[in-house]
Amino acid sequence: MGWLYGFKLHLIINDKGEILSFYLTKDNVDDRNLKHMMSMTKDIFGKLYGDKGYISKAMADILWGNGIQMVTKPRKNMKSINLSQTVKIMLRKRAISECVNDELKNICKLRNTKHLNVNNFLLNILGALVAYVFFLKNLL
Repeated sequence: MGWLYGFKLHLIINDKGEILSFYLTKDNVDDRNLKHMMSMTKDIFGKLYGDKGYISKAMADILWGNGIQMVTKPRKNMKSINLSQTVKIMLRKRAISECVNDELKNICKLRNTKHLNVNNFLLNILGALVAYVFFLKNLL
């Protein structure tokens, strides 16, 4: 049969749904991997709103040193923190990232199945990302 290539596509988008940065990892790589996150955020500054899967004390400290404040909702087993009303509203904008993921999968035909050929894998991902860049952004 052959080898199967599984992957994760990590995206950083702005409030308009434009892709600022992306990173591909193998499917067995931890989301909190510092090397990958530092590579993704080297040209990013300001506040970074993320998923609960990206929470890590070490990562937050390193990003803070680079001028990036990472904001996420705390996990159930974490101590709750007081978030300002503005931060709570911005955390609710997760729908924008879900819209981007939906457009990549359904309109740009990004397939998340296991690929048998690495060339098909890369062509599928890069083709979908390039097609997405040319779409009109009507998310807001």
